[in-house]
Amino acid sequence: MTVTAELYGNAEKNAWLGKINFEEDYIKVMLCTNQYTPDQDTHEFKSDITNEVTGTGYIVGGQRLFNCAVTYDPVTKKIKLDSDDIIWLSSSITARYAVFYADIVSAEDTAKPLICFWDFGQDETDTAGSFTLELSTDGIVMSTVGATA
Repeated sequence: MTVTAELYGNAEKNAWLGKINFEEDYIKVMLCTNQYTPDQDTHEFKSDITNEVTGTGYIVGGQRLFNCAVTYDPVTKKIKLDSDDIIWLSSSITARYAVFYADIVSAEDTAKPLICFWDFGQDETDTAGSFTLELSTDGIVMSTVGATA
């Protein structure tokens, strides 16, 4: 599976404003069908997400990430968001997208900021097995720090 990872446009703004703390908040990932259309510019909160998958072994809202970390590489000028691989055991799921968000405790979906999404490039299906999101050396998503003017 070739995955494209993209930050939502407001993710870094929300991190700067203290609305997302990748290492302290409950970060979750939810899966969406091919009927969801990501919009990096206007989708900001979980309430903007549509067409979440259903299926055996999948719980609405997705799954929590563990061992979340933020690292910076001064050589490549890249910030990496990373965690353990995510696995839905004994599941039957078909998904096209994975959407990562901060699951702020006791907040409504309109206040749970989006971080990034993965586009699998096609529907990925698992039947009575393990649906796994394997993190490569690039982690969940990477962001490049630009040069100053």
